[in-house]
Amino acid sequence: MVKNLQVYSQDLSINKMEVHNLISYLRKEFNLTISFLSISFINSAELLDINKGYLNHDYETDVITFNYSKELKDIDGEILISFEEAKYNAKKFNVSYGEELCRLVIHGMLHLLNFDDKDRKRKKIMKQEEKKLINRYNFTLFAGK
Repeated sequence: MVKNLQVYSQDLSINKMEVHNLISYLRKEFNLTISFLSISFINSAELLDINKGYLNHDYETDVITFNYSKELKDIDGEILISFEEAKYNAKKFNVSYGEELCRLVIHGMLHLLNFDDKDRKRKKIMKQEEKKLINRYNFTLFAGK
């Protein structure tokens, strides 16, 4: 178990232990400390409300990250993931639900490490890092497999 990590899920099929394992792997991979990290798997409507209310974005998304870190290698933040968008993305990209959840957790962590996907060049770099991490460590965050 990763100290200072809270995992919340509205979808009871999320394997919380695997989320802890994935964060532990990423912590070692990037030589991180975690002051506090909250990862919440919520429905699309709730994530849309957060996107509108806090980021002034009026569109659905699959992941939102709030970074409160004062130092790059000391994580303090929140990752909010739409489990409904994850299911949609999994079908769309022909990957398992667990792999898509894993990708979204990794994506959120990369944002906490100041990776950005706002333009083509940075998005390509971030996608390459995501793929490398997913291929290196195959987690199943969906208990139902």
